[in-house]
Amino acid sequence: MSLYKNVLHHRANTTPKWLLETIGVYVSLINRCDYCVAHHFEGLRKLLNDDDKAIAIKSALTDALDSSSVETPSLSPKEISALHYAAMLTAAPASIGANDIDQLRTAGWNDGEILEINQVAAYFCYANRTVLGLGVTTEGDQLGLSPNNNNDEDDWGHQ
Repeated sequence: MSLYKNVLHHRANTTPKWLLETIGVYVSLINRCDYCVAHHFEGLRKLLNDDDKAIAIKSALTDALDSSSVETPSLSPKEISALHYAAMLTAAPASIGANDIDQLRTAGWNDGEILEINQVAAYFCYANRTVLGLGVTTEGDQLGLSPNNNNDEDDWGHQ
């Protein structure tokens, strides 16, 4: 569990947490992990504090499953580039090359942020397989909880 907290909730991350949650939702949609979609969409919704924007983003991510292209005015081209990379890393990681990383840089991401995007997408691929492989459901869960204290990896108090 400390892997989860250190990847998605690390205090030194500079990529906005709502976008990291969005990446998690998108990867989970691609992997058909309803459990992670439900939990992390609720986290995304809470972080945005804008239900209309959250719903528009989720709708665009769901539509992208068929079109392979995220299109929504709710996200900037820079943010969409991160989602495109996350989708590639999820569905076809061997196809990623130096040009794909250069495209992220051109979109405005620095190398540290690219690593954050990479780690969140890769973590969700792992987590989706763990959840799906154990048959975990959301029954009885409170959705969208997030660890409060990012400075202490042992503090799992939730908000």
